Order: sequence, then structure tokens, then C-alpha cells
Amino acid sequence: MKPRELTLTTGTKIFLGKNSENNDELVASYKGKENVILHTVAPGSPFCVIEKLNPSDEEIYEAGIVTASKSQNWRDKKSDVNVHVFTGHDVKKNFWMKEGSWKLKNKPKEIIVKKKDILRMARK
Repeated sequence: MKPRELTLTTGTKIFLGKNSENNDELVASYKGKENVILHTVAPGSPFCVIEKLNPSDEEIYEAGIVTASKSQNWRDKKSDVNVHVFTGHDVKKNFWMKEGSWKLKNKPKEIIVKKKDILRMARK
């Protein structure tokens, strides 16, 4: 199964997992690479990979909006969503970890995606 492919307003492509199996395949394909990956702090969201290397802060935030909007956290709470931002160099998977779960080697950067921005995207 291929991940969802979307295009940011800058023309940069992002890829989002559709389920735990697809998340695993997506992250595994970018493991060890420099690409930026996003995932909500709370479990239950797609992993999102930005195809472009060295994306701008605006591109990272826009990808964060998309990631947050497809999360269980947003579905259940409809409030600001905290999103981790890391790279493929930061991920690892132990054999005992459940499907769709990955461990981070380093403390990730965290951004807060505002409720108003998710609602604005949903109107488009």
C-alpha cells in the first residue's frame, strides 16, 4: 500500500502513512536519511515525511498541520496539537516493538500546531 501523497503550498511533496503497517513501511524507507519526519506527541497519527531536504520552518509547520489534522488527538480533543519533528537519522525500531511504533534516539524538536490553523486548513 502506498502512503498518501500531498503537496504543500510551496510545491513540496509530503507522504503520510495510512495505518500502522503503512507507517512502518514509510518510516523504514526513510530510516537513516536526512529527511524531516513528523508525528504527534500522542500516539495515533500518521507519520509524515517531507520529501525535500532542508525544508523551511513554514513547510515544517504546514506539514505539522496536515499531520495533526489526521490524528486521534485532534479527532478527540479539537485543540492545539503537539507534534514531534525529527529526521530519519533519529529513528530506530526494536524487534519487540508493535507495528507502527518507532523509538527516537534523540530528543526531538516539538512544535505546537494551533487549533485555528487546523480549522483553516480544513476549510480549504
